[in-house]
Amino acid sequence: MTLQWTAVALFLYGEIAVNLILCLPFISAKRWRLVFSWRIWNWLSPYWNKCFFTMIMVLIVLFLDAVREVQKYSGPEPMQDAKVNPNVYDHVHMKLFRAQRNLYISGFSLFLWLIMRRVVTLLNQVAITLETSAGLQAQMDTAVKAARQHQEDNRMLKQALLDDEKSMSAKNQQLKVEVEKLAVQLKAAEEAVRKSHAEVEAMKRQAKGLAQEYDRLLREHHQLQNLQSPEDKKDQ
Repeated sequence: MTLQWTAVALFLYGEIAVNLILCLPFISAKRWRLVFSWRIWNWLSPYWNKCFFTMIMVLIVLFLDAVREVQKYSGPEPMQDAKVNPNVYDHVHMKLFRAQRNLYISGFSLFLWLIMRRVVTLLNQVAITLETSAGLQAQMDTAVKAARQHQEDNRMLKQALLDDEKSMSAKNQQLKVEVEKLAVQLKAAEEAVRKSHAEVEAMKRQAKGLAQEYDRLLREHHQLQNLQSPEDKKDQ
């Protein structure tokens, strides 16, 4: 294996290891976000896109070269030469095997390179989504607590209003009883006043009768005095 394909194979092994680590289930997306927020990544971020596209171009070139080699050694001409000379047959198959191996190495390297970038992006998005959902959950919990508090306040207010209504009903009932008592007392007072007026009228009539009787007696007395006065004069 030449130096370039050895480097591509090592790069493939590294990609496999990194992707396996990124896919470990016990490392959450929040932890990966903490790892991705290290200062070294911020320092490397200006060069990351250039490095990513450069590696894509290199892997595409190597993949196309491997495809060309596979087509070259799997064509009809090498096979015809291999049938004529048995030594050439082994050499052609060895070249074809190496070309196919290089094709697989470059193809999987390119595929895993794209997958690794996508996994990192998805991990960041999942972490951001989790943080957002945590914030929304906190807001929702606050809103639920506020709603429960409002419900409790409304319940207490309704209870207070109900108590006030009961108290007002009891007071109204008591006032009705007092009004009825006052009505009875007023009726009794009116009856007493009526009786008093009747007694006063009777006393007025009696006084008037007495006055008339007194006047009559007084007149009779004057008449008697007037009758006695001439007789007294005659006796003298």
